[in-house]
Amino acid sequence: MGIIFKQSLKNTVIIYLGFLIGGINTIFLYARFLKEDYYGLVTFVLSSSNLIMPLIVLGMHNTIIKYFTSYSTKDEKDKFLSSIMFLPLIIALLIGYFWDIFHHGILSATIKDNRIIENYTIYIYIVAVSCAYFEMFYSWAKVQLQSVFGNLLKELYNRVAVMVLLFAVYFDLLSKENFIVYLSYAYIFRVILMMLYAFKLYRPKITLSLPHNYIEVLKYSAYILLAGSASAIVLDIDKVMIPGKEGFAKAAYYSVAVFIGSFIEAPSRAMTQIIQPLTSKSINDNNGKELLSLYKKSSINLLVIGGLFFVLVNTNVTDLFKVMPEKGYAGGELVVLMISLAKLLNMSLGNNTAIINNSKFYKIALPVSFGMAFTVFYLNNYFYYDLNFGTNGLALATFLVVSFFGFLKLWFVNAKLKMFPFTMKTLTAFLVIICFYILFKNINFNLAEFYVYNFNIAPVLNIIGKSILIIILYTFIVLRLKISDQLNDLQKRFI
Repeated sequence: MGIIFKQSLKNTVIIYLGFLIGGINTIFLYARFLKEDYYGLVTFVLSSSNLIMPLIVLGMHNTIIKYFTSYSTKDEKDKFLSSIMFLPLIIALLIGYFWDIFHHGILSATIKDNRIIENYTIYIYIVAVSCAYFEMFYSWAKVQLQSVFGNLLKELYNRVAVMVLLFAVYFDLLSKENFIVYLSYAYIFRVILMMLYAFKLYRPKITLSLPHNYIEVLKYSAYILLAGSASAIVLDIDKVMIPGKEGFAKAAYYSVAVFIGSFIEAPSRAMTQIIQPLTSKSINDNNGKELLSLYKKSSINLLVIGGLFFVLVNTNVTDLFKVMPEKGYAGGELVVLMISLAKLLNMSLGNNTAIINNSKFYKIALPVSFGMAFTVFYLNNYFYYDLNFGTNGLALATFLVVSFFGFLKLWFVNAKLKMFPFTMKTLTAFLVIICFYILFKNINFNLAEFYVYNFNIAPVLNIIGKSILIIILYTFIVLRLKISDQLNDLQKRFI
C-alpha cells in the first residue's frame, strides 16, 4: 500500500497543477491570444478525436490492466502485449485509408460552414491515434505499478504545451492557423515519450503468436470498446454539435463554461487515485464491511469538498466572465450551474462506479453507458434543435442524464450489494451547500473599476475577497456540524 499512497500523493499534486494551468489557458490565454473562432476550432478537433479514439484503441488500455497480471510466464506476457500493440494499428490504418471517403459526410452533417475545418480534419485522426496509443502505453506502465510519469504526461504535459503554443501565437512566433498543427505534434511527441517509458519498464519480445486466451481477451476488449464509445459520446457530442448550428465561436464560449463548471471535480479526480485501488482490494478480499465504510466516507468527503468548489465557482462566475475579453463568454452562468451541479451529484455517489466496475456485476456498465449515450444524444437534439434552448439546452441534457443514471447506479449497488452511502450527514451537507450558494450568490463588494495595464482588476479582487470569506465560513460550519469525521480528525491533528 506504500507504493499506492506515494504515487497517489504525487498524482494528486499533478492533477491540481494541471487544473490550474488548464484554467489559466481556458479563461485567460485562449480567449485573448487565439480568439473565439480558432479556439472553437481547437475544441471541435479535440472533441471529435475523443469520439474516434475508443474505436482505435479497442479497449486495449483496460484489457492490459485486467489480463497482464493473469499471465504467469514472460512468454505469455510477450504474446499478449505484442497482440495488444498490433490490433489498434490495424484499426488505425483502416480508418486512415477510408478517411477521405467518409470525413466529408461527417463534416457536412455537423459543420455549418466547413471551409475552416476542411484543412484540419486530418488532425482529428492524428490526435485520435496518438491518444489511443498513449492510453495503451500508460496502462502498460500502470501494470508495472508506475503511474506517476504517465499521469504527468496526461494531466500536465498537454496543458503546458498549450500554454507554450499560445504564447508563441501571442509573440508572433506561430500563426493561429498553425496552432492546431503544432498541438498535434505535441500529442505525437507525448505518445513517443510514453512508449519509450513503457518499454523501459517492460520490453517484450515481439511475436506474432497469440496468447492462449485470445478469444476471451477479444470479447472483453469488444465490451470495453462499446462502453468506451458510449461514454465518449456523453462527454463530447455537445461540443461537436454546436458548430453545425451556431459556428465555432459559440463552441468556444460553451467550452469555457463547461470547463468552469467541471472544475469542481478536481478533488474527485485526485481522490480517485486512492479510492480505486482500495475499492478493488476490498472487493478482492471479500471485505464487505471495509467496502461499505469506504463507500460512505468517499461519498460524504467528496460531497463536502466538492460542495465548497461548487459554491466558489457559482458565486463568482459572473465576475469570472467579466475578466474575459469577449462579451460572448458572458451569459454562460446557467451552463456553469447545471454542469457543476451534475458533477456535484456524481461526486456525492463516492466510489459507486469503482464498486460496480470491480465487482462481478461489471457488465451492467455497458447498458448504462449505452443508455446514457442514447439519452444525451436524443435530449441534445430535442433541447438544442427542436426547442431552440441553445447551449443551455445542451447543459440541461447533460445534467438530466448524469443525474438520472447516477442515481440508477446508486439504486443498483443498493439492490445487489445492500450498500447505501447516504446518511443524515449527507442531507446536512446538501443544506449547507444550498444555503451558502443562496447567501453568497448576490453578495459583492461593489468595488470601483480599477485598471492595471488596461485590465480591470476589480472583478478579480471581488473574487478573491468573496472566496476567502466563503472558505473560512464554510470550513467553520462543516467542522462545527461534524459532517465529515475525516476532516474533523485532520483539524484535531493540525490545529
